Amino acid sequence: MADKKEKMKMLLTIASVAAISIFFTAHLFSRRRKQRRSEIRCYLHSKPKSQLNFKRVLADNSYSPFNHFNRQSDSFKEKPSTLTHPYEAEITALMEDPQLQFSKIAMDDFDMKMGDSYVWVESELQLSQLARVLSEQTVFAVDTEQHSLRSFLGLTALIQISTEMEDYLVDVIALHDSMGILRPVFADPNICKVFHGADGDIVWLQRDFHIYVVNLFDTAKACEVLSKPQKSLAYLLETYCGVAKNKLLQREDWRQRPLSDEMVQYARTDAHYLLYIANCLFAELKKQDCEYSSCTDDKFNFVLEASRRSNMICLQLYAKEIDGFPGESAAFSILSRQLNGQGAAAISGETKIQDLVRRLCAWRDLMARVHDESTRYILSDYAIVALSEKVPTTQVDIYGTIIQADLNIDSSNLSSSLPSPSPVVCSHWIDVHELIQDKLGNLDKFFPMVIQNCLGPNGSCPLSVFNYALLMNSSLKLETRLNTKQNGFKNPKHVAKKASRQLFIRKFSCKSPVYHNCRIYANDGRLLCYCDRRKLEWYLRRDLAKLVDDDPPAIMLLFEPKGRPEDEDNDFYIQSKKNICVGCGEGNHYLRYRVIPSCYRIHFPEHLKSHCSHDIVLLCVDCHEVAHAAAEKYKKQIAGEFGIPLYVRKVVDSTQAPIVSGSSESTNFADSGVSPLQLRTAAKALLRHGPEMPPSRRDELTQIVMRYYGGREISNEDLERALVVGMSPHERRRLEKKKGLSLKQSTRIPPVKEQENVSNSTKVDTSKEASGTMDDLDFCMVTYTDHTNNSPACSDFGVATACNDMNSHGSEISETKSVSAVNPGDKSGSSMPKEICARYNGNFPFKHNSKLSLLGHGPHGKQVVDHILNESGEEGIRQFCQRWRHVFVEAVHPHFLPAGWDVMHSGRREFGEFSVYNPTKKGTDSS
Repeated sequence: MADKKEKMKMLLTIASVAAISIFFTAHLFSRRRKQRRSEIRCYLHSKPKSQLNFKRVLADNSYSPFNHFNRQSDSFKEKPSTLTHPYEAEITALMEDPQLQFSKIAMDDFDMKMGDSYVWVESELQLSQLARVLSEQTVFAVDTEQHSLRSFLGLTALIQISTEMEDYLVDVIALHDSMGILRPVFADPNICKVFHGADGDIVWLQRDFHIYVVNLFDTAKACEVLSKPQKSLAYLLETYCGVAKNKLLQREDWRQRPLSDEMVQYARTDAHYLLYIANCLFAELKKQDCEYSSCTDDKFNFVLEASRRSNMICLQLYAKEIDGFPGESAAFSILSRQLNGQGAAAISGETKIQDLVRRLCAWRDLMARVHDESTRYILSDYAIVALSEKVPTTQVDIYGTIIQADLNIDSSNLSSSLPSPSPVVCSHWIDVHELIQDKLGNLDKFFPMVIQNCLGPNGSCPLSVFNYALLMNSSLKLETRLNTKQNGFKNPKHVAKKASRQLFIRKFSCKSPVYHNCRIYANDGRLLCYCDRRKLEWYLRRDLAKLVDDDPPAIMLLFEPKGRPEDEDNDFYIQSKKNICVGCGEGNHYLRYRVIPSCYRIHFPEHLKSHCSHDIVLLCVDCHEVAHAAAEKYKKQIAGEFGIPLYVRKVVDSTQAPIVSGSSESTNFADSGVSPLQLRTAAKALLRHGPEMPPSRRDELTQIVMRYYGGREISNEDLERALVVGMSPHERRRLEKKKGLSLKQSTRIPPVKEQENVSNSTKVDTSKEASGTMDDLDFCMVTYTDHTNNSPACSDFGVATACNDMNSHGSEISETKSVSAVNPGDKSGSSMPKEICARYNGNFPFKHNSKLSLLGHGPHGKQVVDHILNESGEEGIRQFCQRWRHVFVEAVHPHFLPAGWDVMHSGRREFGEFSVYNPTKKGTDSS
């Protein structure tokens, strides 16, 4: 027993000594690690940044949402759960009634040569004086310079303001805490603020100073409304002022003081000339309105539209981008862009690499917030991928891996000039090492520890207004999860989209009830259908019916109708219909929606398309958007199924293209063909703005039009012809009415000289008719004219369209197998062609009515319908309609369809003696 007791004592003694040794060893190791951490001082102690001197910031680097200004309490909002613009009422009013007063600017006295005089505003007194000066203006120009490389959220470093008399450069680094002095001036709806491309400036001013812009004129939006060939500020400066800009200066560090002479010149240029440019654009907008004021049915107002688009930008609200977990979106981007680029096989099962990418992105995000640096300054995406793949184990290896990864970045990239590794990595490389070695376990526990080590009582990093909130709540995972549940903060344009939706509803929704539920009775008193008032009046004017009721109106036919609803086993037409969205029941607004797209239906046989009310339903804006998206997607499926492209790929002037007749030689038109949209856009720009364009841009657009004409030199007459290539008669009439362009002048343009070997006969190589397939879509040449009269219209010149295989590359054109040509010089009404002819490898010819626009889906729809009729007849058309109804039902899931609406609806109707659709009567009863 004594021996056992002695052995137990010895074991206890040994265990105690071992435990004490382990304890002291761990304590010593922990102490040494803390000493090693404390020895590495944060780089910010020796190289402080200018923004760290700010006493207060509105947007800190925490994970909490941004608080907007509250006009009632004259402070920021305590509860940011609702995104309401503080000046929404004023901005919305300006969309309907613009307050633009550019006429007071004496532009004749404007000096194109910017002088040396400007005011540098760097004191609160000067800022107050500037506010008083601006409050007396009717318009002033504004621009900002931002800095994002050495800031997590970015910061405004300089504001340039120009009045008619003076240029002001506001040093917002020195005046950051006093910039609220300018808030009333920028929010005054009676003063117009001119910006260029204000989308970023609007939210940056909100973020940094709670400055909200009210009454904006954006010169970029004015360019859009005027259809300018470009809308960049550099283009406008060169076009209107003859001034060139050095855009490289935009990347300079605008926090530095003093600014270099080149930077001052660059900053002043942006705002100094902006008032003059805005005045020129405003004059052009007013000129357009005056020219088109004679068009009574044209409600488009250029000035109003430019103001509406500009002030729509003002409705944007700044919001932080908050991830579900720190660095989550960056990690997803890296994994999909960098690692997936190696192929799926290279990363399948490599969950360890993916996990390390997420850890490093999370650490980088946290360090960027603590030090107020951009994530790309701290650690590049390339470096994160390299660290995750190589897993270095020492400090030297970590540095070497980062340096090597950054060397692989293109030298033109801004981040290639950054220090590698960054000062943040050098100050906190131990954290990187422990992350890579996976010694930290759960990140939820690691991040609070890192924050304490950086910002705690003995932390290595300085506290600032940017990172103080991080220290107050270091439970990041819980906080970010709570924040992401607050709807609306992920999309800073939520309010602008809402306003845009309301304007869309007001402009495009039906202004009066669609269904009047008027009744038509047969002469025996049986109900035939419900209809609108216009149809009732049509019968009454022709003495084909008598009025039998007033409210709601009802008529009785005085003749025996051709058919009855019960004859077709369909009671759809004898049901009253509600003016509500068939999808959700919305009754305040609705639009007509065609279940079977018009590009197909207009080509149906008359007796299958004449009564289309079954397939025209009412949808609200939201349901309409869903249905339209589903229809566009299904059109692409149809295009692939039939091998018929949705759009005409290329057009070329047939008078300039070689004619192939019985020849096996292939002709490549890739160099001469051009897309119809490109051609029309280029021709319009050259006609309207050619002399004002920069030479390089003018040459570029000229080359596009020349490709249509086979590469030959072009004249203004050629541009007029090119402008209307592929236009439907409706588009040409609209262009003549809206743009003031007399298209009749085109009839006086002398025809292009007839090429040799061109005749009125159609020459087609049919050598491959037997082997042709629908998938082989050859280059084809076509010619067409207007059907409206016998006199040649603006489209009477030869036009060739080129279509290529759906499965081929967009730039490829199959070799020419079939060509049709006409004599463009023949002016006789009888000899002019009346349709477009094309050929699928000689196997499937189709005839294209010239009333269809080459820019839309009309040619595609015509070819699809012709193919269905050729293969399956009318039964194929009925099945085709049923497929489209299925698409509509599956997309919208309508709950309020009228009684009798059926996917299997036949759509066939017989024509009565007095029907306008009767072939023997059509066109004789117009009124």
